[in-house]
Amino acid sequence: MAAAIELIAAPWNLGLRPPTPGREPGTWQTPQALLSAGLEARLRPARVTQLDRPPYEFDAQPATLIRNGVTIREHTLRLGEAVRAALAASRFAVVLGGDCSILLGCLLGARRDGCCGLVHLDGHSDFRHPGNHDAGSSLGSAAGMDLALATGRGELLLTHWPEVGRPLVADEDVIQIGDREDEGTPPVNRFTAQEIQRIGIADLGTRVIGHLEQRGLDRVWLHVDLDVLDERVLPAVDSPGRPGLDFSQLARLISSLVGTGRVVGLDVAIYDPERDPDGVYAAPIVDCLASALAPLATMEAHA
Repeated sequence: MAAAIELIAAPWNLGLRPPTPGREPGTWQTPQALLSAGLEARLRPARVTQLDRPPYEFDAQPATLIRNGVTIREHTLRLGEAVRAALAASRFAVVLGGDCSILLGCLLGARRDGCCGLVHLDGHSDFRHPGNHDAGSSLGSAAGMDLALATGRGELLLTHWPEVGRPLVADEDVIQIGDREDEGTPPVNRFTAQEIQRIGIADLGTRVIGHLEQRGLDRVWLHVDLDVLDERVLPAVDSPGRPGLDFSQLARLISSLVGTGRVVGLDVAIYDPERDPDGVYAAPIVDCLASALAPLATMEAHA
């Protein structure tokens, strides 16, 4: 297990549609909102890396049918380098986004030192690609495609990467947890929100860890889209829904997975501070992450 945490702030919203005409999504504000709510003090990271906020464009960019596709590629390469550097320094990378397209940079950074599995916690499968929807009818949004892009489906712009090629992760090395719908079902191991209600968090953790062991995956990235939480506990996300986890269940699941020593880092996405004008939900998100990662923070404190 890594000896310390590195926080990487990735303040972008490139993968989301405008919530209203001419207005940018607010997820770029998430890193600062969580840091202001005490996340740095709670996790005691060895390092905090602040990436630049990329510009959001409302109009299509040349040679891509994906919104902000050219900019996403540019900043994915930068995020990938930041993640790679954190892992090379034997730190546990915690990437604060941002929208779900940050997953690409996280996996790219993790893959540069070898193959890496993916546990994808998300209230949606994020598996849109040209094989299951009309890619030419409107600009695609990478936040709804991140799992498809990560598994090599879609434009080469966001599926083929230096030193790695494609895909970033193989289908059989992905576990999708928490989606509420069957549209665009990915060909990966999957635990729906409804199934989690039936089997419980403890059994879910056991099954996920069993699959990682079976696949021999000793390097795994953990993607945490906070819309995996039930909208009754966290409505301040791009696409809230139910059923979903509560904060305690999410913390227990993350803790059990990180406790295996197989997880090299995680990213947190989709909380939108603009949908939380009174700042009600930042504190429970910080509490959840601090509880889940407490052993790592304790290791740093005694280092």
